[in-house]
Amino acid sequence: MNATSFGGDTWRSVGLLLLVVQLPLLLLLLARLMPGRTRRPPISPRLTPRTDTTVTVVVATLNEAKRIGPCLAGLMAQTEPMLEVLIVDSRSTDGTRELVESAAARDPRIRLVTDDPLPAGWVGKVWALETGLRQAKGAWVLGIDADTVPAPGLIGAVVDAVEQDGYDVASFSPQFRDQTSAERFVQPAMLVTLVYRCGAAGATQPPPDRVLANGQCFLARRALLEQHGGYAPARASFCDDVTLARHLAAHGARVGFLDGSKIIQVSAYVSLAEMWREWGRSFDLKDATPSWRRWIDVALVWSAQALPLPLLIVVATLLRSLGWSAADNPDALLLKALLLVNGIALYMRLMLLVALRGSYAERGWPFWLSWLSDIAAAWRLTLSTARTPTRWRGRQYDTLITDGAK
Repeated sequence: MNATSFGGDTWRSVGLLLLVVQLPLLLLLLARLMPGRTRRPPISPRLTPRTDTTVTVVVATLNEAKRIGPCLAGLMAQTEPMLEVLIVDSRSTDGTRELVESAAARDPRIRLVTDDPLPAGWVGKVWALETGLRQAKGAWVLGIDADTVPAPGLIGAVVDAVEQDGYDVASFSPQFRDQTSAERFVQPAMLVTLVYRCGAAGATQPPPDRVLANGQCFLARRALLEQHGGYAPARASFCDDVTLARHLAAHGARVGFLDGSKIIQVSAYVSLAEMWREWGRSFDLKDATPSWRRWIDVALVWSAQALPLPLLIVVATLLRSLGWSAADNPDALLLKALLLVNGIALYMRLMLLVALRGSYAERGWPFWLSWLSDIAAAWRLTLSTARTPTRWRGRQYDTLITDGAK
């Protein structure tokens, strides 16, 4: 490709179109990320008990025998204000129930609960959480996933955090651990798409329709949940955490999303293929976001995350063919504008990688080079946005209407 070929009307039109699309989307991204400059630092564990309130922990399980052991151990290490742990199991057949019963024999705060058969229109995990809420006795309800590892002092820390900031509901981003090299090369790029679409954990509260949440560690006042129908507002959602958080925020609750990388770890998947399939199925936040906004977010991710590097290479090559000092050539001016916009976008992307380093227990070269997989992450987001899922954690949901946010 040379200066002559670029000088044609086609390439000039393409360059102008890219600039017209990329510049406003880059400004939109800057507006979303700016609050992250003053975001709250990661929550630290509270190692002294609290006796002035109580917390019920609810863990939804279905065939989690290979993953729930560290979660149970972490919960048994908690002190007050943890009142009880309800493991709501959906008739597991892999030994999960036996592991829970063994833990309950050692810690009377742990109780195995079997949920009723799944009602029509409910996702299994959400129904299990609703079952736990109906039996909870604590002033707070903390949803924890079976693949998480709670640090000692988690329970007191999350209650401290929400009370200090005046939240009614808050969830906490984890630190990822035990990832394969392939996962550490791709998953951080997928995580960045969430930050680009919703902002950073610990930043000021966004509008209700931009609230982000993490169901792996989701704390809410029990009275507030009961007032709003429990988990029913998210009953048909594959991103139930975000759907519920946005519903509560839209109805006046103060909802926070904080950095919990020092208080909870997660080892969710065993391979890149499982992560690509399972997490990629719902991380578009389909059930909590209007269709038109999801596609704007897809455009933003392609424009500001996936395309800047290849565009920089192409633009630099073309500009060199025109002459870097060609001041009066309109094509050169257009190229320099594209070079500036995409250079800023790539710089922001690399700085965000540095900011996210604490969210990964193991990093190494796959993490630090994960920005090279941005195109793959943008493609996965596009696929997820275009498709309606029907399977989740071994269940088939052909009758669910999962795109209800339209």
